[in-house]
Amino acid sequence: MRVLVTGGAGYVGSHMVETLLAASHDVVVLDDLSTGHRDAVSPKARFVEGDVGATADVAALLRDERIDAICHFAAKIRVEESVSAPRLYWQGNLVRSLALLEAVLASPTPPAFVFSSTAAVYGTPDEVPIDEDHPKRPESPYGESKLAVERALESYGRAYGLRWSALRYFNAAGANAEAGLGERHEPETHLIPIVLDVAAGTRPSLSIYGTSWPTPDGTCVRDYVHVSDLCEAHLAALRHLVTGGASAAFNLGTGRGRSVREVIDAVKRVTGRDVPVLEAPPRAGDPAELVAKVERAEKVLGWRARRTELDTVVRDAWAWKVRAKQG
Repeated sequence: MRVLVTGGAGYVGSHMVETLLAASHDVVVLDDLSTGHRDAVSPKARFVEGDVGATADVAALLRDERIDAICHFAAKIRVEESVSAPRLYWQGNLVRSLALLEAVLASPTPPAFVFSSTAAVYGTPDEVPIDEDHPKRPESPYGESKLAVERALESYGRAYGLRWSALRYFNAAGANAEAGLGERHEPETHLIPIVLDVAAGTRPSLSIYGTSWPTPDGTCVRDYVHVSDLCEAHLAALRHLVTGGASAAFNLGTGRGRSVREVIDAVKRVTGRDVPVLEAPPRAGDPAELVAKVERAEKVLGWRARRTELDTVVRDAWAWKVRAKQG
């Protein structure tokens, strides 16, 4: 396939480029570099600096490059920022995605479309693990904007025959140190890289937000899925669509939750370093537990996470951090 990766200079997007190239696909990356990194894009991919919301330009790119499929990662991802600056999320995540879809529908044969979605579409769950049919009650403009795109995809599929998959990540983590790829968010909001920063001495301590949650050790529980597993799921979704598979949404996780304290312990084991912690009050809107039910992806896509040990995820992220520091 010839695949367009939007946001391919970002964290998951750059890993996806490597996965596609390793599977012998041709890759074109479209990224405005507002949060991505040009040096994260493999030189084996064609890079285009541009806006996914520029419909005419994207339509020309799809036509000229004869794009067969799109992996759409370009988005704003910070939940707290979406609350304080919602216009960035409605414009960046919804409006630009709709503009991209206009370019897709303008193609004589619209490319298959794989959308990077999120478990934030569910909000606080009624039960855990969470399946794809769980009620959708997002609690931030970030989650709302992602759900709105999913609903657009569903209606466009019915009306225009668009082939699509929406992949709802739980907690993306890990790295591909050999390819020089890892998490480089500014600011960083994800737990594992923050704990690793503390272990590395670039942060003084870790704040644990709440220690009396209804979980085994009192700290929040999340489902951490390795970024390389996420990318393999996208590849499985592309294959599913181009071979005539039905459009649908899929959870991407391991099916197993890990607490904040478990993450801290894993970082200590992997790095051999201490992690000073501070106990802080719970944050409003933080669910106690978010864990994916993943049977649909296994049954339909033939995908299941392979790198399920927390130490593996942490070790890969730490290896990238050490290599990046060395230069």
